[in-house]
Amino acid sequence: MKILTVGKNDAGQRLDKFLTKAVKGLPKSMMYKSIRTKKIKLNRRRAEPDTMLAEGDEIQLFIRDEFFGSPEDDGGALYRIKPSLDIVYEDENVILINKRPGVLVHEDDEGRDNTLLMHLRAYLCKKGEYDPASEQSFAPSFCNRIDRNTGGIVIAAKNAAALREMDERIRAREVKKFYLCAVHGTMPKRADVLEAYLRKDERTNTVDVIDHPAKGYLTIKTGYRVLAEKNGDSLLEIELFTGRTHQIRAHMAHIGHPLLGEGKYGVNRNDRRAGYRHQALVSYRLRFDFSDGGGVLSGICGREFSIPPENVWFCADFGYTK
Repeated sequence: MKILTVGKNDAGQRLDKFLTKAVKGLPKSMMYKSIRTKKIKLNRRRAEPDTMLAEGDEIQLFIRDEFFGSPEDDGGALYRIKPSLDIVYEDENVILINKRPGVLVHEDDEGRDNTLLMHLRAYLCKKGEYDPASEQSFAPSFCNRIDRNTGGIVIAAKNAAALREMDERIRAREVKKFYLCAVHGTMPKRADVLEAYLRKDERTNTVDVIDHPAKGYLTIKTGYRVLAEKNGDSLLEIELFTGRTHQIRAHMAHIGHPLLGEGKYGVNRNDRRAGYRHQALVSYRLRFDFSDGGGVLSGICGREFSIPPENVWFCADFGYTK
């Protein structure tokens, strides 16, 4: 028998969700059967999969040791990484990081694990703020993600309470996201808010944008403001009112103004020759407009964080350094 004690970062979640993360080698079908047949108990009693856990609860598991993983799973690899992070802001609950274009946030389908997430966890391990061996279901995680070839600020939570709180604030649209991008052509207006409809194709990891509602399509809303123009191209500030996959890249291409360096929704052969090896897109500004004090996120409530335009790799091409 093995006993797992629910810690602070484990509390507030369902029993089955906890077990999925804490006992990764246990197949889901066997997990549910073990709960049903009382081979997995909560506080020595039978429990339902959707029972909510509280700090201090004990889970008794009458299952084979092989399902619990190896010592390497406790984070040995993290201690071998020399973390490299460009930190914009940090407190005891959250950390804002400026991600370089080309860096993966999470492990990809090809299993490449030299990711920003691994560097984040290695950094917190070395600071003594994260010990994989003492955590059963939680690890520091990113609250938002941006594409591999997009740069800019990403938000990470150091503990479960901060992760849950930030997820709720993002869903409530209390986190305002602004991007800088360079697009082909001159915009028809100096500023506008555009609406359209987007559908993702999971097989190709691409999206399709149309102008009218249709089955399977989700509403997208993208605001823009022209900051500068040069040689027939435009530098824009984008505000996202919805956050869909590839929204900015696909929406701009849909209206006839694909991003410079854009390979998936534009043609970037000439852009590459001009030095645009990635799409010209950076998440450069975040504003935390919480409706109250922010709870565990009080340190960032009402604050704004940004990357200076002079540090955005394509802004100098437009002479924009404000």
